[in-house]
Amino acid sequence: MSRRIIIIVVLLAGLLGFGAWTVLFRPSDVPPEGFSRGNGRIEADLIDISPKLAGRVAEVRVREGDLVKAGDVLAIMDTAELRAQLARADAAVASAEAAVGVAAAQVEETQARLALARSEQARAETLSQRDVISRENLDVKRTETRLAEANLAAAEATRLSKERSVEAELAARSEIAERIADATLHASGPARVLYRLARPGEIVAGGGKILTLIDLDEVYMEFFLPATDAPRVVIGDEARIVADIMPDQSVPATVTFVSPQAQFTPKQVETLSERESLMFRVRVRIPPEFVLARVDQAKTGVRGVAWVRLAAPDGRLAAWPDGLTPPVLGVPAAAQP
Repeated sequence: MSRRIIIIVVLLAGLLGFGAWTVLFRPSDVPPEGFSRGNGRIEADLIDISPKLAGRVAEVRVREGDLVKAGDVLAIMDTAELRAQLARADAAVASAEAAVGVAAAQVEETQARLALARSEQARAETLSQRDVISRENLDVKRTETRLAEANLAAAEATRLSKERSVEAELAARSEIAERIADATLHASGPARVLYRLARPGEIVAGGGKILTLIDLDEVYMEFFLPATDAPRVVIGDEARIVADIMPDQSVPATVTFVSPQAQFTPKQVETLSERESLMFRVRVRIPPEFVLARVDQAKTGVRGVAWVRLAAPDGRLAAWPDGLTPPVLGVPAAAQP
């Protein structure tokens, strides 16, 4: 019995010794001097493709998983009603332009009448000085001239009004044409189709989603740094991302956001341990050209670790360790250093 007790005591002592060695003597898993890191996952901005106006979906030209580039047609809304409105607008423009032509002719006519009235008034003035015609006849000619001037002013105002009507009709036509153009939905940049939410023939409200895309121009990782490290990181700094699924490779990134406000803040910060619990959110963005060069491997939701360099008090930065050197664009993986 005593022998069993001795064996048990020896085993317990061994376990306790191993635990003590693990805690006290095993090297701690801390970043190298001049570096900091945080856990996160690779994410990307989502783009909802929606029509400006309610209508029926005529075509959806992409499927889930398709890769698209800027300018690609994604979906087309039915425009039969809009095209009928455009035809009516064309007719209204033509009618307004014809009215301008009539008004211009009236202006020319009144200009001719005014010229004739002024000529007759001038002759009447000469004859009146010779006492050939009466004062009453001279007054009639003067009145006819003033009437012709008024008619010309009215004709010019009418022509201007008709010209403004043409501009209004053209604006209405342009608005309808713009609605027809907006009925064709394009990709604004490189992206991958995540969800296809509507099919041809369905009625979609204005602003209703037809597709959801993953924006490959905005692929990033967000993580948190302690208050002791965050002030030593600024926007534009280099960063590296090591995904869990590829622990032997690093991805280049750039710091694009450092939160100006701490999170996880205690209500009362009194002790050093509480002050060290303050965390700042940081975002690092993967260059679009790197993402597009490996677009088939680009996946969101992948977890990993983001590394950043911390500026020393004199402003110097430590060199990146060999394990955090990213691959070179345009060089096959087998030929990477």
